[in-house]
Amino acid sequence: MSQINRQLVLASRPQGAVTPDNFKLVETPLAPLADGELRVRNHFLSLDPYMRGRMNDSKSYAAPQPLNEVMIGGTVGEVVESKNPKFAVGDKVVAMFGWQEYGTSNGAGVQKVDDTHVPLSAYLGPVGMPGVTGWYGLNRIIAPKAGDTVVVSAASGAVGSVVGQLAKLAGARAVGIAGGADKCRYVVETLGFDACIDYKGGNLYQDLKAATPDGVDGYFENVGGDVLDATLARMNPFGRIAVCGFIAGYDGQPVPLKHPSLILTQRLLVQGFIVSEHMDVWPEALKQLGTLVAQKKLQYRETIAQGLDAAPDAFIGLLKGKNFGKQLVKLI
Repeated sequence: MSQINRQLVLASRPQGAVTPDNFKLVETPLAPLADGELRVRNHFLSLDPYMRGRMNDSKSYAAPQPLNEVMIGGTVGEVVESKNPKFAVGDKVVAMFGWQEYGTSNGAGVQKVDDTHVPLSAYLGPVGMPGVTGWYGLNRIIAPKAGDTVVVSAASGAVGSVVGQLAKLAGARAVGIAGGADKCRYVVETLGFDACIDYKGGNLYQDLKAATPDGVDGYFENVGGDVLDATLARMNPFGRIAVCGFIAGYDGQPVPLKHPSLILTQRLLVQGFIVSEHMDVWPEALKQLGTLVAQKKLQYRETIAQGLDAAPDAFIGLLKGKNFGKQLVKLI
């Protein structure tokens, strides 16, 4: 009797907010491996905001997620069967197998990882795509100097938490923006930011002004909306803004800037980026991030949903900011 692979596919495109009905659970028999193939039992699935954009059938930096196919997503797991000489049973690997329990590949895009000193799940967070995203935006766009003030939105999240800690290591002052007192306490007490503003506190601009008395030299943008407007108003001349995401508008209409003229009057550099277009920096970034995690010099937090069935609700919660740190789904 063949093994069954449980998969979540995109059943329909969201009309506004994502709902569980946009996904469908299917069960597919696992075919025998062909020569050169390997099979991985996925241990963790990464849930990330970019997935929301892929669910739309609209022009973007990447093709839309096809309907009735396995949802895209990063995974880490263990090789359980192999007819590929480059991979042995027991190897731990990171790949893009998506929302499913097993992945089958000819080896393309599958990378072996060592979980001796770095936990396997961390390869989907601080030592994976989110970590490299933070590394690139900070080092290649913001490029902080010692004494600069760097503001980070979604500061307790998988990307923002890395940005602030790296900014501190570079000698900058790190100010986070997060939702809720618990997240702000974590950002300051555990991650080591100098301050954190609770955007739910009802006094966003005044609180940010108090925390950035010398203005803002660099801003890492994950959110958009009111958070971007408030930070724009605090930017110093020739400040740098790395635009990673606009999660505030992912489930609805984009939120327009209130004062776009500040980009001109403050002579700001505003640069959007997609980290998968900068593969040349990944080895350097991953080496630094992996070393920092192994040495426990880079802190991170995970929210873990249990089982593939929990992925849709966990993803919806991610889009609403209900997760704390990196959102994962444990598949085994």
